[in-house]
Amino acid sequence: MSDQPGERYSRHARMPIRSIVLVSMGPLSWVTEVENISATGLLTQRPAEWNANPGERCVLDLLIGDDLHIHLEANVSRLTPDHIGFAYTNIPEDKEHALWGLLGQFADYMDTPKPAADQD
Repeated sequence: MSDQPGERYSRHARMPIRSIVLVSMGPLSWVTEVENISATGLLTQRPAEWNANPGERCVLDLLIGDDLHIHLEANVSRLTPDHIGFAYTNIPEDKEHALWGLLGQFADYMDTPKPAADQD
């Protein structure tokens, strides 16, 4: 990815999702809502008591639905007053399939041709 003016970069497709994530950093932890997820990271709402900085390492326990729990390691990649961006640093092998399956379903949906709106 480049931040140079005029240069283009690609960004992984982000799947909007409403889910909960437990963010743990040593003795600190926060529960917050996930806004979207991609193959490289996720975006969450920023808890009011958040006090970590970009580059710090954490563990994410992502809960999706009633039966999908994905445990990941990540770095804080960006902060805004309302959001935290995380970049995955380690996805356990046994959770890769579940994550790729979730994202694959979204990609399939996005690639499905949509009917054109009626034009009168």
